Amino acid sequence: MNTRIHQYRPLTQNDIEEIHRATMEVLSETGFEVHQPEAFELFKKVADSVDEENKIIKINEKTIKEIISTAPSTVTLYGRDEKHDCRLGSGEVYFGTGGTALNMLDFGEKESRIACLKDLENVIRIVDKMDYIDICLLPTYPSELDVEEVDINRFKAGLTYTNKHVMGGVYTSKGIDEVIRLAEKAAGSPEALRERPFISIITCGISPLRLDYEYGTFMMQVAKEGIPLAVPVEPLCGGTAPMSLAGTLVIQNCDALINVMLTQLVNPGTPVIYGCVASCMDMRSFCYLGAPVESGMINAATAQLTHYYGIPYYATAGISDSKTLDVQCGYESAVNNMLVGLAGADFIHDAAGLMEFAFTVSLEKLVIDNEIIGMVKRAIKGINVSEKTLCLDEIKTKGPGGNFLTSRSTRKFMRTNHYLPTLSDRLERSLWIEEGHKSADQRAHEIVTRILNEKPKKYLSSD
Repeated sequence: MNTRIHQYRPLTQNDIEEIHRATMEVLSETGFEVHQPEAFELFKKVADSVDEENKIIKINEKTIKEIISTAPSTVTLYGRDEKHDCRLGSGEVYFGTGGTALNMLDFGEKESRIACLKDLENVIRIVDKMDYIDICLLPTYPSELDVEEVDINRFKAGLTYTNKHVMGGVYTSKGIDEVIRLAEKAAGSPEALRERPFISIITCGISPLRLDYEYGTFMMQVAKEGIPLAVPVEPLCGGTAPMSLAGTLVIQNCDALINVMLTQLVNPGTPVIYGCVASCMDMRSFCYLGAPVESGMINAATAQLTHYYGIPYYATAGISDSKTLDVQCGYESAVNNMLVGLAGADFIHDAAGLMEFAFTVSLEKLVIDNEIIGMVKRAIKGINVSEKTLCLDEIKTKGPGGNFLTSRSTRKFMRTNHYLPTLSDRLERSLWIEEGHKSADQRAHEIVTRILNEKPKKYLSSD
């Protein structure tokens, strides 16, 4: 386990315990609504108080802890190639795409356009080539398809064009069944898929303090199948949660634990991932914001809460609210990815490609964010201090006025201690001008064009 991952800690230990105490008080005294009948009956069996008319459940702290204790402390999101396995809860930090964005921004255009299935395929092909994007979370919605066809076609695209782990949200019960059956065939058998599940499913909860019928049904369906399941909630400061960050963390924790509990009541041991998509509203327009620094702080703090409970964590960072590939697009994505990464979140979704309040995906931003994520991963590793890295013998040998250009350690550590960019420009100005004085977004567009001009590599057989 990398012991350097928790370098940013917005909460003290006392803060964590206070948020836990407040969470338990809300769940036991205020309670939560359950509008899925089968789920309501499951919660009734463990509840201290039940309001049949208003569908409100109240549960004490001891029972809550007993229920969530059956959730695994680690969940592995497998790739079809072992090098892409992501073991959430191991201490490593993984990054992936996210959304479900409705629009695409083509390079050089000011206006976005409605996304289609071909766009999703192109996104996946780019993600497959990005070294620092670990997980392919299906980030766009194919607008030309009927809702009954969306789930199977999105996951089929994922399994066809990448051998990284494929995660996605779902829209129908029929779609969930079709996706799992498809993955079983791709794995070779239902047992092979359960042994190395290379897909996972997202079912969102509704803030505040409510389990709705539709997603409650989806959550139970996936839990019964034993497929890894992310259960994110999205409280908004000043909207569906208090304006204070601490108050929002209480709502976030309550809502997430409600979802975690349901998965364990349905199928104890379900590989569940506690999810946070918490952010803020712009109080001038009352619109959702994807990239305020407070979102990064909340998601970082939630990493501390999930470490407290010992449950793997699906965090959010990397979105920009910019409408174009400008400096805002870069600094918003970088700041929040860095904050949440340094807090030790297990998996950061939305980390690449998203802009315009998460409504829009840019292929070039995927490439730019891959560079940002590479830098963040380097920062997470920290500085290795050992007898070898201190280089005392070399320092003594070179002495005052010496240089280390030809030292053996320079050749060794230039690759292991330093991040080597794949997109950033580090040329002298004259050479940069000679090569066309290209900006980062232009270089990213060239990478996108090269990848899409290649013959697509397919990982799913025609059978």
